[in-house]
Order: sequence, then C-alpha cells, then structure tokens
Amino acid sequence: MAIDRIAAISARPQASGQFSTFFVADLFFGVDVLHVQEVLRFQPMTPVPQAPDVIEGLINLRGQIVTAIDMRRRLQMPRISGDQLPMNIVVRTPDGAVSLLVDEIGDVLDMDASNYERPPDNLDPAARELITGVYKMKDGLLLVLDTEKAVEMSGCLASLNAKLDSQSSEAANGKRPSSLDSDAIEEEQTRPAQSQNSNGKGTRKVAAKKINGAGRVVRAGPV
Repeated sequence: MAIDRIAAISARPQASGQFSTFFVADLFFGVDVLHVQEVLRFQPMTPVPQAPDVIEGLINLRGQIVTAIDMRRRLQMPRISGDQLPMNIVVRTPDGAVSLLVDEIGDVLDMDASNYERPPDNLDPAARELITGVYKMKDGLLLVLDTEKAVEMSGCLASLNAKLDSQSSEAANGKRPSSLDSDAIEEEQTRPAQSQNSNGKGTRKVAAKKINGAGRVVRAGPV
C-alpha cells in the first residue's frame, strides 16, 4: 500500500518551486518553503514520557509548544555522532507546527519542473516512503519530503496536541495543568544548561561549505 501511495503521489505533475533544504546523514532533502514556519539552531527540549522513540521532546517557541521529531530515527538511522547538535526546521502540518531535527540546514533553492522525477528504485525504503519525488541536480538528488507523512505516527501528534490544548483550557479556568504545560516547559528550558563541552560554553559557531554546486550549507558545532 505504501508503494502504491508513493507511486500515485510521484505521478502527479510537479511545478517549479522553492525549497528549504537540509541534510540527514548523506541524504539531501527539500521542503516547499510555503510549508516552512522557521529554521532554528538547537533548542532545549522537554522529554515526553511514553512518547514514540522518534519524538525527541517538546520545545517552546515564544509560547508555542512544538513537538520535535528526530529525522535520523524517523529514517531508521543511528543517532547523530559526536557532540554535534541537531538543527530545527519547523514545518506546518494539519496537526500544527512540528520541528524536524536535522543534521544541517541548506539554502533555499529554486528547482525547475523539468528536473523532477519519481523516486529511484534503489533509494532506501525508509526514505522512499517519506518523499513525493526527486529533483535531479548536478551532483546528486534533492529528495522532496512529504511533511505530512514524515510526522505521521498513528495519531500520536494529534494526541499530544489534544493533551496540550486540554491543559491550556485548565490553565484558563484557574486549574494547574498536571504536566507538559507551556510554563513548565519554559521553566525547564530556561534553567542553566549542562556543560556541552569541557569549558562549559554553550555557544556554537557556524561554518559554511559548498554542496552539489547548488548553494551553501551551514553546519553547527560547539566552539
């Protein structure tokens, strides 16, 4: 059924467009810029008890509680190695804003419909299931991510959002929410962070590099 769905989506004509790009391991993904809310460096997170393994936690974006999904685990890959921290690409979905944790963020690229193709048969099945098609580039492929499919986990996001909405209603009625409320998350995230390196600095530097001849990509790492 999943293969049939991918084939049906991939067969649709793809217009030219702009895509926010990012890396997960050696895979180069693009999301329609109209679906992207914002792009952020690493944000402190509050764990969610009994959540699916792909959910890293919750982040507080100026009062908006956003679920963060680890794209490496979503793609059945090992966790990011070393002390490199993931970056956030916040996308809009029918269940609300969701943050995708990725390795690196790239430029916004303009793609031409003439370079659009169906996903190749030799693409890893875990990645193939989450994309609608690919754009051929000079030195590789841009995988067009299906954001709704990427965050689809048997209704767990809808359940989380419903719980948060319920707690917001309790707060509005003068009741103290039991857990996962925005105040608690904000308090958790504003506590002094544990040292991320030997000298205790939490700042990070950004380095740029060229990729696929199509734009610049930034990598974040500890100072």
